[in-house]
Amino acid sequence: MKQKKTMLKYASVFLFICLLTGCWDKEELEENAYVIGLGLDKNEETDQLNITFLIANPSVGSQQGGGGASSSESAQEVLTITANDFVTARNTANSVISRALTYDLLKVFVISEKLAKDKDFIRYLYDATKDREIRRDAFLIITKEESRVFFENNKPKLEKRPHKYFQYMINRGIETGLIPDSDLNRFFRVTENDAELFLAIYASTKIEKRDLKANEDEYLAGQIDAKGTVNMTQFIGSAVFKEGIMIGKINGQETRISSILDDTTEIADVLTTYPDPFNDKFRIATRIIKKKNNEVKMKIKNGPPKISVTIPLTIEVLSDPSMTNYGGNEKNKKILKQHLEEIISESVNTFAKKMKDQFKGEAFMWSAEARKKFKTIAEYERYDWMKKYPDADINVNVDITFGEFGKQAKVPNLKRLRD
Repeated sequence: MKQKKTMLKYASVFLFICLLTGCWDKEELEENAYVIGLGLDKNEETDQLNITFLIANPSVGSQQGGGGASSSESAQEVLTITANDFVTARNTANSVISRALTYDLLKVFVISEKLAKDKDFIRYLYDATKDREIRRDAFLIITKEESRVFFENNKPKLEKRPHKYFQYMINRGIETGLIPDSDLNRFFRVTENDAELFLAIYASTKIEKRDLKANEDEYLAGQIDAKGTVNMTQFIGSAVFKEGIMIGKINGQETRISSILDDTTEIADVLTTYPDPFNDKFRIATRIIKKKNNEVKMKIKNGPPKISVTIPLTIEVLSDPSMTNYGGNEKNKKILKQHLEEIISESVNTFAKKMKDQFKGEAFMWSAEARKKFKTIAEYERYDWMKKYPDADINVNVDITFGEFGKQAKVPNLKRLRD
């Protein structure tokens, strides 16, 4: 009897395991079409959305494809349809695309500047929170042109796989500080928090001519005078959002300053130049490294906040065009340190004032520091940080520590060389 019960027990377990191993809902990879990028534009005639799908061809540029993929095959396909939303638009797209469209590998949302400034933009984008396939780490990109035009003009040559192109381009841009870290999760969090401004990546495939001479990072996408045979799509600068609506733009230099002021953003390789204190004809090449968090002091009573910020920076000097010999002369090094601290502090304070006066907010997560000054969330909400901040008194100082002075620190005496 005991043996019969044991056999019945094992038989039940075996039957249960068999039920779990069913494959009735399996999907083959080749049955799907993988949407890498999703573009949104406003259709003024129908008051709907023009939805553009950037669909990757997985057989191009992959090792698994071997010799099976024809060299004439395109690495990507672009399809635009008009629909009410991008969730149900996939079924409509299947009237043209044979395979089932999936958002499992969706990397970027590309939004035209015109739609981003529309008061209903946030209503359309919040559909991304409902679809289970859409990940919150997809990046948000704002383009000067329509997203359809952006996808059609963007033709990477060094990287055949479109998902890798966007991954490398965006990750490198964040490291250099020329574009912000702007994924969907951060957008929704900042918008719902209603205390900060949100910065989105700004990009363009349309080049405009500029007569103004600018330094290496003082550009917006489309303004860099680049020539060559490479893909001319430019990622530089930020689109500024307040309460879910785009209200302006800032260039690459201002985006870098914003990243330096925001301790939640990691920048790893910032190369830029500053005027030489000994010869204003030249500019010194530097690498800026931020190893420590900023020291933020805030006084909040009944009125506007008083904010004092100290930014610790490590600077490596990579050039010495005036041949002053900074690395081998402590006196010159001290003059350079004071000079750089004054210049950087001035540029940071000017930018913070611009954000405060022009955009009526900040994008540096200072509201998190402000919350610490209140005993309860309700007390903080009654204070209304967003309304009080435009009247804030802000003072930012930079504390510089020098790193290396190049591979060869000392430079020869120019007069002796020419004697």
